[in-house]
Amino acid sequence: MRAGDELPPLEIEITRTLIVAGAIASRDYQDVHHDAELARHRGSPDVFMNILTTNGLVGRYITDHFGPDAVLRKVAIRLGAPNYPGDTMVLTGRVEEVEGDTATVRVVGANGIGRHVTGTVTVTLPPGGAS
Repeated sequence: MRAGDELPPLEIEITRTLIVAGAIASRDYQDVHHDAELARHRGSPDVFMNILTTNGLVGRYITDHFGPDAVLRKVAIRLGAPNYPGDTMVLTGRVEEVEGDTATVRVVGANGIGRHVTGTVTVTLPPGGAS
């Protein structure tokens, strides 16, 4: 693991089920995450993914790459373009800094209308655990 290393992209199909299940699992019962009619009434074309689901997908992206023993120390993300059903989000990452067994990874998740998520993840790897 070295600064500048690129992580392979991860494509995630954004389904209505993923959006609703993620909202329910994170106890986010805002209607815009499960009721298309109310979401439209509030000005959105459809239901959209909540930040907690996005946060979980970013964490999954990192641990899929670095392995199940990787420890997420800090996840700092910002949302942009919404994730709507029927789109695909592509997560990409780049190792920005490495200090000992800890790396900072810049993550971007883009969909058909723009960048859905940007941020950094600080991850610690067990000895011999770098990909």
